[in-house]
Amino acid sequence: MSRQVFLYDQPDRFVAGTVGLPGRRTFFLQASAGTRTTSVALEKTQVAALAERMDELLDEVVRRSGGSASVPAVAPSEIHDTAPLDTPIEEEFRVGTMALAWDGEEQRMIVEAQALVELDADTDEDLAEAEERLLQDEENGPPMLRVRLTGAQARAFAKRALDVVNAGRPPCPLCSLPLDPEGHVCPRQNGYRRGA
Repeated sequence: MSRQVFLYDQPDRFVAGTVGLPGRRTFFLQASAGTRTTSVALEKTQVAALAERMDELLDEVVRRSGGSASVPAVAPSEIHDTAPLDTPIEEEFRVGTMALAWDGEEQRMIVEAQALVELDADTDEDLAEAEERLLQDEENGPPMLRVRLTGAQARAFAKRALDVVNAGRPPCPLCSLPLDPEGHVCPRQNGYRRGA
């Protein structure tokens, strides 16, 4: 079976968003162009890492180009997207690995999110070999979402993604773990909870 690639070259919309209440949210990347929409699920930490790395890569592009690259220093307010995810949300796959690259010729950020794959291996060497084979197999690999963005679109994506990540439960001032509305047992207090 050949690999399924969901390709969006400068999509109408590419955002990170969530479904559910804080503490029970499911995170998605969603790309859309015209009537076509693709949604892939991922972890909160993956969204944060993608947004942070994207900003770092854009900063590096600006630095190396001496400011001549078509990359804004901050997300342009005119393309800031605060709308919810498009519905219905139909998860194509759960993201395992992601990759970022900058196409200097076309001045585009390339984002790839590949489906999570369970590999059977008896040893670490077998696992490394299986992972390498999977990465080399362009034709029969796992499903992938590939999005090509302008510098402005990439900055807007990163800003929204970080806003979405930070909109969750506030951290405990002692242990930095998320505070739960039902109560929080802080490991820094040895599980002791003060009475009301």
